[in-house]
Amino acid sequence: MMRSAKWRRVVIVATTLLILAVVNAAIWEKEQHLAEGEVVYLALAPVDPRSLMQGDYMALNFALSNEIQRALQSRRDDGAPRSRDGYAIVRVDEQRIAHFQGLAEGQSTLDNDERRLHYRLRNGQVRLATDAFFFQEGHAERYEAARYGRFRVNQQGEPLLVSLHDEALENLSQ
Repeated sequence: MMRSAKWRRVVIVATTLLILAVVNAAIWEKEQHLAEGEVVYLALAPVDPRSLMQGDYMALNFALSNEIQRALQSRRDDGAPRSRDGYAIVRVDEQRIAHFQGLAEGQSTLDNDERRLHYRLRNGQVRLATDAFFFQEGHAERYEAARYGRFRVNQQGEPLLVSLHDEALENLSQ
């Protein structure tokens, strides 16, 4: 009986340590992504006004998502297979604003001003990192001027939303 209780404690401690290691590794990975990822701005696209501001978050849609959606629809119309995830090619201008160039279809080389951005197709909608931006309660007015999302993009093309910015690319969080 004593051995069983001891063994159970060992399993619980080992499981707890494993969970902590996995969580800390994920946190470290996101911190690296934020610290080392390349800055890219994506233009916001209109969202249903009824769901734009809901309490302490803002529903987001990006113009790039809409362009990817149209390109995917065009591919389906041509009989091309329907993909779930993929990469879009964007051109980054002097202000670091991304402009859609097309879907990445096996291209291995990019021009100096081009980047690959990963997207996900979920429930028929293109998602780039997130579709919501959470902020402190009572600060909704501050974000009404949002026109761009600032992302950090890692080497794998994964975008991570950092902040929202106005037309002049001023950070609305400050």
